[in-house]
Amino acid sequence: MASLQTPNLLIIIDDSSFDLRINSGIASHTKLFKQIVCFSSAEAALDFLAENINNPEIFPHIIFLDIQMPEMDGFEFLERYDTFPNGFKAQSHVIMISSTDDLRDIVRAESDRNVVKLLKKPLQIEELKKLVANIYKH
Repeated sequence: MASLQTPNLLIIIDDSSFDLRINSGIASHTKLFKQIVCFSSAEAALDFLAENINNPEIFPHIIFLDIQMPEMDGFEFLERYDTFPNGFKAQSHVIMISSTDDLRDIVRAESDRNVVKLLKKPLQIEELKKLVANIYKH
């Protein structure tokens, strides 16, 4: 299978260590990703992306991004992410994950051009498999 048809790297960004463990475990269980890297801060994830932007070995095909985080929330992450090269963003898919019921957050996430989908926490295995299949179908 061609490398662009299968996610190579999943990045999960969430300030909750509990949610990181749960969601990385669920993602790992699907066996869809060669590697899963977790960040507890959006700032650290952006630094990682910027440092490795031209490294195909650790290209993040899918990024799970929590909305509500201290210091830099998911929307602030997206503002910085939007400055990345268009070619990078075209192949990297941001999926926001949140437990929020705040309609403003939901509308804002769903209307962001860099966000593929907003999922509720915790991730569901079948929903994750279906979403990845939809992203990579040709």
